[in-house]
Amino acid sequence: MNDSAEGAPQKGTVTQRAIEQIKALIGEGRLEPGERLPTERDLAVQLGISRSSMREAIRALTVMGVLEARHGSGIYVTRLEAGDLLETFGVVADLSRGAGLVELMEVRRILESTATSLAAARISKEQLAEVEGHLAAMTATDEWEDIVAHDLAFHRSIAMAAGNPTMAAILEGLSSRTFRARVWRGYQQEGAFERTRREHERIHAALAARDPEAARAAAAAHVAGVEEWLRSRLPG
Repeated sequence: MNDSAEGAPQKGTVTQRAIEQIKALIGEGRLEPGERLPTERDLAVQLGISRSSMREAIRALTVMGVLEARHGSGIYVTRLEAGDLLETFGVVADLSRGAGLVELMEVRRILESTATSLAAARISKEQLAEVEGHLAAMTATDEWEDIVAHDLAFHRSIAMAAGNPTMAAILEGLSSRTFRARVWRGYQQEGAFERTRREHERIHAALAARDPEAARAAAAAHVAGVEEWLRSRLPG
């Protein structure tokens, strides 16, 4: 291989540089949420990058949810809300297996216990009533599909009550419906519904008592139970 070939930048590296430069424009406030990007050609000239690399960078940032293409109008910066930017977390949770899934549960245990603790201090009467409604619905049915739906809503309501939309968005991704369905099917086969319902009741009781430490412990124990259940199914 000749020197010029060895010294030539990789196309992926150039595209990554374009991605970082566009992100910098947004981070520095030179491009605001909802603002239209300059044309592909103008932006390539402005940043000193080829149009093909700029096109790839824009495509990548669109997939990430940072940019959006509006038909007949151009490319715009999105609202940059956490829920939109973290959608790929759900794909990771849906597709992960084995040790990778256990790692995700470790992350969820840390975040969910923190969110539940915050919720105990911040939850409103209306939000507590919503949590209680989903708990009652879980208790009133033996249909696992209904249980999965109310389980998701139970934890989503708590995460929202914590008052941190970014944390709630991460937890939403780590707790996808597909993943929860896999767990509940296993619990159904093992007759573990009652144990899990008791865990939910302890979380609710801590929230109702406005006890952040009890809420943290109850949520951590609940997720740890799922984590251990997954570990027991690892090969070897």
